[in-house]
Amino acid sequence: MSALFLGVDLGSSGLRLAVLAEAGAAGGQPDDPLLSRQSPYPGRLEEPGAWRQGLIELLATVPEAIRRRARAIAIDGTSGTLLACGADGRLLPPPLEQALPYHLACTEQSGAIAAVLGQASGGAPSHPAASASGTLARALRLLAMAREAGLGPGLLLRHQADWLMGWLLDDWRWGEEGNNVRLGWDLEHGTWLAGVASGLGVETLPQIRSSGSLLGPLAPAAAACLGLPGDCQVVAGSTDANAAVLAADPQAGDGIAVLGTTLVLKQFVAAPLAGVGLSNHRVAGRWLAGGASNAGAGVLRRFFDDERIAELSRQINPDRPTGLKLLPLSRKGERFPVDDPELEPILEPRPVSDARYLQALLEGLTAIEATGWQRLRQLGAPALQRVISVGGGARNSQWRALRSRALGIPVLNRPKRTAALGMALLARASFRMEIESPPLRP
Repeated sequence: MSALFLGVDLGSSGLRLAVLAEAGAAGGQPDDPLLSRQSPYPGRLEEPGAWRQGLIELLATVPEAIRRRARAIAIDGTSGTLLACGADGRLLPPPLEQALPYHLACTEQSGAIAAVLGQASGGAPSHPAASASGTLARALRLLAMAREAGLGPGLLLRHQADWLMGWLLDDWRWGEEGNNVRLGWDLEHGTWLAGVASGLGVETLPQIRSSGSLLGPLAPAAAACLGLPGDCQVVAGSTDANAAVLAADPQAGDGIAVLGTTLVLKQFVAAPLAGVGLSNHRVAGRWLAGGASNAGAGVLRRFFDDERIAELSRQINPDRPTGLKLLPLSRKGERFPVDDPELEPILEPRPVSDARYLQALLEGLTAIEATGWQRLRQLGAPALQRVISVGGGARNSQWRALRSRALGIPVLNRPKRTAALGMALLARASFRMEIESPPLRP
């Protein structure tokens, strides 16, 4: 019975699943996976129970004949969505039973961040953890809330993907490196930033494993809930944006634009870049720099559903700009290309024509993207030769034309290259590497 590999994406708006067969077999090619599924969360993004129940319900839609062939599973999550939980992963009493979402800025923690990072004495002001929009700020708020609730020691801080990975293993020790960069993990030195472990408490932080590490087989309870084999291996995943990069398979000179609920820009660089709002990751052994805006396709759904967006897009003429200068943030505050938690959206004036309004929103998103690529270039990223687009927005050819015109380079849409597919590819590669080159045992 041939092996199959599962990738799960915990995105901003729901869950996605991709199933890949072995390379070379039917259903083993990135553009033609064996199976793809998606579903909304059975609850809100902030509800960890909805992550777990959503995964159970999503796997229940997969035929048993496919599930029983699964050999490895990897999960990505929204980078920055953070939860405080008990040592065994249990949820805490209200209001701490909910996670703080990736887009939430905690400006009241700015002084505490500076104290933790020691910025006044030459700390790390450009590290992603230094921003009030970063995960460290949310961690400090969660710990303050726990103190106010009279909760003692023994709490854990876990990102979305790490918490669900803990449930799969029935072991909440681990955290994947990419998900923890904005909490204060230093990828270059393989340790927490000075002050973070002592400031938060080393016992609250995960033990970090690199993306692609095999962590062990599914716990019996999780295997039973998901209908997966007990020997299915859990692979440390990544962030949703990094997963999309893995799926896109960029070449030299390529930039990756993830056009999901939020807009994320990523580019491979020779060495980490320093700048407020930037994150540096290690993906497939290379440095990947980029940033995530609070603007994105999610703001479009505030005004139009997907069917209406497709209909109105066909009426757009990319060669006739609207002249409107909208700033389509989903809410107050921006992370990248500027780091400003007080920045207000600009969603008016609204033209009478819905098609014209949609075009103006897309032009605003395009302007944010152009500024983002310019920012990366200013900070030392190589010049772009082309942009590969992934995510739901990569299905919109009129938006692609607007972006190509503004950027002055080719823009390719690859909507089938999903973050879930990136995780399935990672699960397959990690499993094969373990089988073919197992580590030496003492």
